[in-house]
Amino acid sequence: MLLNRVIDRFLARTPMAVAIRGTLEYAFAPEPLDAIFEAIVGDRDDRQLLFSTCVDLMGTVVTRVNRSMSAAYRAAEDMPVSLSAVYQRLPRMPLAAGRELVRHTAERLEPVVRAMNGAAADPLPGYRTKVLDGNHLAHTPRRLKVLRDVAAGPLPGQSLVIRDPARGLARDVIPCADGHAQERSLLEAVIETIRTKDLVIADRNFCTTRFVFGIAARGGSFVIRRHAATLSWEKESAWESRGRTDTGGVEEQTIELIGPGDTTLTVRRIRLTLDQPTRDGDQVIEWLTNRPARAATAAVVAKLYQGRWTVEALFHRLTMVLGCEVDTLGYPPAALFGFCVALAASNAYATIRAAVRGEHGHETAETLSDFYVAAELERTVEGMNVAVPDEAWEPIAGWTAEEMGAWLRSIMRQARLERYEKAKRGPKKPKPRRTRFAAKKHVATSRLISGEQT
Repeated sequence: MLLNRVIDRFLARTPMAVAIRGTLEYAFAPEPLDAIFEAIVGDRDDRQLLFSTCVDLMGTVVTRVNRSMSAAYRAAEDMPVSLSAVYQRLPRMPLAAGRELVRHTAERLEPVVRAMNGAAADPLPGYRTKVLDGNHLAHTPRRLKVLRDVAAGPLPGQSLVIRDPARGLARDVIPCADGHAQERSLLEAVIETIRTKDLVIADRNFCTTRFVFGIAARGGSFVIRRHAATLSWEKESAWESRGRTDTGGVEEQTIELIGPGDTTLTVRRIRLTLDQPTRDGDQVIEWLTNRPARAATAAVVAKLYQGRWTVEALFHRLTMVLGCEVDTLGYPPAALFGFCVALAASNAYATIRAAVRGEHGHETAETLSDFYVAAELERTVEGMNVAVPDEAWEPIAGWTAEEMGAWLRSIMRQARLERYEKAKRGPKKPKPRRTRFAAKKHVATSRLISGEQT
């Protein structure tokens, strides 16, 4: 393992920072990253700014170690090119490079998760569950010349993300530079990734004829919330009750969807009538699935769909814990590259959670707060970089998955995990109506506390 006494001291005081740094070194090993880039754009002997260097620079920004690419460049040592060259490269970054980076980190870290016995239970045993959702990057400042007289918010792009809920890894991303494109226009790329025994869980925005028929044609399965206006069918069976869940009564029927060229697909239509409406006011939720009842009962289908919110939680962590939206990057390829690097870095955080799960169990892993882990990394990494030479980390890139897993579990075995627990909170209280002092622009908080102003 790492034979460095300084690292041992950091392990004793800031174990999570060391674990994250080591996992990022393993996931972002430079030679495989540069090989990925060369496979996309071709080999060039005169290339001085390597793809792995761009990933390292952007990685310090999305993990909030540096505030901008400029700060990351100034903090780096022995850069072979100028800062201007870095900024010229980012707008020309191929979208495929960011996608392959995410896929590479998932493929590299999954064996580590497996070696640590760190995966949670599969939502549906025997199937590879893939939770699909879209994410739009927030509008950027109007720094580009074409944006300076634009009143509307300029959107630098969007993406579809495929997440593995059992392992916590983002397996794939479909980036799109057109921030106004319909998400459904990206589904063809998702269909191409489907294999036999894949189970896709998605919201109603993705409930289209081409998508559900495309998944089925490739031997995949789906649980998709039904859209009211996108599918058509002729045959349907009578509704049959399937009991109750914690949130309402369940019933189902069989329908025969009509697809391209008058092809048909028999699916189950499952309806949950909620005891309490959703925040959007929906009292009834319906899903479609091509899995038979022996593989997934109606109640199981409803529970599977609840897992879709895990990808929403991922987007929240990407924004609040990591810095997936670098607002100084206005060019779509640059902004999407930053998002993909953040997504790849989130796979390192998922691997840390898997190490906790493998060493201490699922319940303990679920109490781990990525916020406190990231906070420790932010306040520690600069001192760690000064105290620990880069050469001390280099052996990690050559470790096997078993060696990496054993090292991470040894760290979690000694870490004081109570320092990284999520804050516990009670049930949400309803917000009172703000009717007091409606005619005033502001009030003095101290006077309200002391009772001088009522």
